[in-house]
Amino acid sequence: MFRPRVVPCLLLKHKGLVKSVQFAQHRYLGDPINAVRLFNDLRADELIFFDIQASVEGRSIDPVLVQMIGDETRMPFTVGGGIRSLRAIEELIRAGAERVCINSFLLRHPEFIQEAADEFGSSTIVACIDVTRSWWGTYRVYDHTQRRSTTLDPLVLAQKLAECGVGEIVVQSVSHDGMMSGYALDIVRTIASSVKVPVLALGGCGSFEDICRVVTEGKASAAAAGSLFVYHGPRRAVLINFPAQSELRQLLRPT
Repeated sequence: MFRPRVVPCLLLKHKGLVKSVQFAQHRYLGDPINAVRLFNDLRADELIFFDIQASVEGRSIDPVLVQMIGDETRMPFTVGGGIRSLRAIEELIRAGAERVCINSFLLRHPEFIQEAADEFGSSTIVACIDVTRSWWGTYRVYDHTQRRSTTLDPLVLAQKLAECGVGEIVVQSVSHDGMMSGYALDIVRTIASSVKVPVLALGGCGSFEDICRVVTEGKASAAAAGSLFVYHGPRRAVLINFPAQSELRQLLRPT
């Protein structure tokens, strides 16, 4: 029976695994390759890796590290961070990534999504839209490289990316990141209801009930989470975890 995808999202910084809170307070968690092995054993659906320093440092996520991940993992995985050329995408796919995720570069060059989709196929190309909410309640796109909000409307950007042939859109709330208090359901629902490509929600997941809500109320096609799958208990002890497939089917069964 079909169920929504549930995807651990792992952040890389200086080749180490970290976890953030509202895009700051990066806590070192350990070796990403060890995490991959544990998620292999736990039979996660797939994995996402974001190199959070790549764009800031003007480089792409390291293809050598991606190849190490590809050699170890037994599941599909997506990588992102600093991708701004077709050559970089080709290197990452050759290194073993199934898909690549583009974020900061598309804010200034949305046409690059069309070029990448034409070259490698829409199913290979993912776009991540980081969003923040103003005091007036309106959402704006957040520029991770510049560390500031922009004047871009995330819905307008999502529609543009869908027209350009993107295969999936990740909607990530900066204010919800690492808070474990639930997803930004309103903006996820707004975008998911307005585009014809899958939308993956990211940022704020603290329970499996949050996942159920984002795929039912938020209309997301899939849910990603970081803290939920790397922490355990109220003190946030580091523990890689993922529910059994039978448990996921029970939790996410259609009602």
